[in-house]
Amino acid sequence: MARVERQRRDAYTGAMTPGSFPILFITATRIGDAVLSSGLIRKLLSEIPSARFTIVAGPVAAPLFLDVPNLEQIIVFEKAKDGRHWFRLWRQVRKRHWGLVVDLRGSAISGFLKRDRRAVFKRPPTPVHKVVEAARVLQIEDDPPAPYLYTSPETEQMAAELTAGEGPILALAPSANWVGKTWPIERFAQTAIQLLGDEGPLAGARLMVLGGPEDAQATQSLRNVVPKSRFIDLVGKVDLLTAHACLKHARLFIGNDSGLMHIAAAAGVPTVGLFGPSDESLYGPWGADTRVVRGPRDFATIAAVDPGFQQALCHMMDLPVDTVVSTARDLLAKTTGTR
Repeated sequence: MARVERQRRDAYTGAMTPGSFPILFITATRIGDAVLSSGLIRKLLSEIPSARFTIVAGPVAAPLFLDVPNLEQIIVFEKAKDGRHWFRLWRQVRKRHWGLVVDLRGSAISGFLKRDRRAVFKRPPTPVHKVVEAARVLQIEDDPPAPYLYTSPETEQMAAELTAGEGPILALAPSANWVGKTWPIERFAQTAIQLLGDEGPLAGARLMVLGGPEDAQATQSLRNVVPKSRFIDLVGKVDLLTAHACLKHARLFIGNDSGLMHIAAAAGVPTVGLFGPSDESLYGPWGADTRVVRGPRDFATIAAVDPGFQQALCHMMDLPVDTVVSTARDLLAKTTGTR
C-alpha cells in the first residue's frame, strides 16, 4: 500500500514529455460533479493519444484522478477568502503553451494563457443532467461520455484483496454531505436485512459499507446485520479510487445522493440512488443499470418547504424501506447474469 501511495504522490509533480499535447483540465471541487465530468478525460485520451494532462481539482476531488494515464501533474485548487485563488492558479500554469484548455468552472483564466484551443463551460439556458452539461463543453452532448475513473493495477489488486471471499456483495453508502439528504441509518439496516435474509434475493451475501472517517460511528449499527465473516468495513479505511475499485466487485449498491453514489455508478455496479432535496434530473446516477427512488414528494415540493436548503432537518423521512427494497429487487432481477 505504501508503494501505491508513493506513486500517487509523485503524480502531483510531473514533467513535460517531449512531443506531447498538453491539456489543462480544470474540473470541479465536489466529488460528485468531478465524477460526472470524468468521462471527458477518457474521451480526450481516446482521440488524442499524445495528450498529457494537468488536472486542476478541489482538495476532495483531486485524488479521483491520480491514476489517469499520461498524467503530468495534479494541481489542488483551494479557494481563498480574498478571491486570489485564480491568480495563484494562473501563476502556476502561465508559462506553458497549452494545446487545449478545458475549463469546467467557466472562469476567464483561459483568456490569459497561451493556448491553441479552449473549451469553457457556459451555463445552459435550460438545466440538463450534469453529464450532458459537461459534454457540451466539448460540443459532444449528442453522445455524452459516461463517467469513468481510471484505476491502476495496484489499486485493482488492493481492491481484490479487500473484497476477497465467497458470495455476492451488497454495498451501502449511508452518508451524505448534509443531514437533509441522509436516509436514516436504521432504514439502511432494515433494507439490508430484507435483501440479505433467508427469503431475500441476496440471501447469504456479504455486506460492504463505505464512507469517510466521520461516518464510522453512525454506521456501527450495520455491523449487526450479518455475521462478522460476511461484513466488509471500508468506512474511513480506503481512498476514493480504492473504493471505486472495490465497488466493481459488488452485486448491488444502495446509497444517498452523494459522491460515492456517482462513483458506484461509474464502477458499473447496479446502483439505487436515494433522493429527496436534490434534483435527479440533474444529479441522478448515470447509466442503464441505475435507479432513483424518492418518497411521495418531488424535488420542487421539498424545495418549496426549504427554499435555501439551510434547515437542519432530514428531508428523507417519507422514503419508506419497502420502496427501496422493491426497487432493489427489480434491479437485481433485471441485471441477473450481467455481473
